[in-house]
Amino acid sequence: MDAADGLPLVFDGPIAIVGGGNVDAALLRALAKIGVMLVGADGGGDAIGAAGLVPAAIIGDLDSLSDRAAWESRTRVIHIPEQITTDFQKAIYSTRAPVTLALGMTGKRLDHTLAALSAVLQFAPERKLMLVDEVDVAFASVGPCGFEAAAGERVSIHPLVRVGFVRSTGLFYPLDGLVLEPGGLIGTSNAATGGRVEIEPEDKTPWLLILGKERLWDLLGELE
Repeated sequence: MDAADGLPLVFDGPIAIVGGGNVDAALLRALAKIGVMLVGADGGGDAIGAAGLVPAAIIGDLDSLSDRAAWESRTRVIHIPEQITTDFQKAIYSTRAPVTLALGMTGKRLDHTLAALSAVLQFAPERKLMLVDEVDVAFASVGPCGFEAAAGERVSIHPLVRVGFVRSTGLFYPLDGLVLEPGGLIGTSNAATGGRVEIEPEDKTPWLLILGKERLWDLLGELE
């Protein structure tokens, strides 16, 4: 399928964009079981196939996909040849969904991880995005957020760019009046005091809320 045909792909429920990094096949199957639609970002289509699943679409410049012709007989394969953006960016701008997970975008190669973070910063103002790796889930928050957390649970707040915070409750190290930024003060390895955590930034600058991977299901339920 040519890039201009039938885009963007519109999904009523959550999607998971899958890249060529480290991907948990069991997690892909669990997501598919609850109705999350899987989209391969180029070679990520092969990772979905290796889990015994068929993606709703495969999108990218297709330089990493193992057998394009075989995939075209099974699903939508959308070739976007431009080299200005990554396959992750192509998959984001070619889809619309209420919640977007991203798996296989981090780990394996540092440049891919950094590119994924750049894409999250770019699209977070208009998309609910979550990066998922082997250990963590990182939600791109825009504005205030709140959630329940157990006492001692790790709650990391990572600034993608300079971001100020008005207040927080439920954190061992409060964010009240702090400015976090790369190369300066950051908020990783904070911890919950138990109960409700509330975080209020000064504006809608995107920042990452990083929790343990087991919290994926909680976040997904709250965001739908």
